[in-house]
Amino acid sequence: MKNAWMTGLIVLVAATGSFAHAEDATEREQVRRDRLHAAVQDICPVTGQKLGTHGEPIKVKIGKEEIFLCCRGCLKKQVDRKHWATIHANFAKAQGICPIMKKELPKQPKWTVVDGQIVYVCCPPCTQKIEADSETYLKKIDELYTASLRAKSNRR
Repeated sequence: MKNAWMTGLIVLVAATGSFAHAEDATEREQVRRDRLHAAVQDICPVTGQKLGTHGEPIKVKIGKEEIFLCCRGCLKKQVDRKHWATIHANFAKAQGICPIMKKELPKQPKWTVVDGQIVYVCCPPCTQKIEADSETYLKKIDELYTASLRAKSNRR
């Protein structure tokens, strides 16, 4: 994972864009989740620009993580370490707590990637619990992301 930005390995996940028209309930749910995750991510890992400034974000896979680029032009460029760190900090801050222990994340939280999504935890044993029941905990993290974005919106 840590080497993904060094090699510039970016794999396009959805050729037509991540927020394309959804045909069924499963696709609509994925579009909702993608929008939520793009909002939490906030910036492009290549340019550092706010997602959405160059049109619809592009969903890609970097290592095991699914994340978003600001435009197709970034597909051919390398991820910037500084922006990558900011994105991870954005996700950790929005998550805020360990979904298992329900306590505040430490300054240097442990993490795992489940179904393309980075999940922060307070300690290594929690990663095993999340992997054992990923659907439950990914939904909980989405709820934390939603609450974080609402709180951020209310502060403006």
